[in-house]
Amino acid sequence: MTLHDYKTVLYHQEDGSWVAEIPAIPGCYALMSTREEALAELVRVFEMIAEEYLEKGISLPKDTTEIIHA
Repeated sequence: MTLHDYKTVLYHQEDGSWVAEIPAIPGCYALMSTREEALAELVRVFEMIAEEYLEKGISLPKDTTEIIHA
């Protein structure tokens, strides 16, 4: 699995910071001052988590995230 196999959620917080996260992977998120920084940091976080999973010999979880507009 690669980063492109997952849905990324990006949102702006009240304090002006940005959060980028992959909901399907616990702990896979980044909080930065701009959306571009948050997305770039998310790539680094995903790579670290993917490496940990690989070292443990387990597969990354499948993405079951659904995007809806309520």
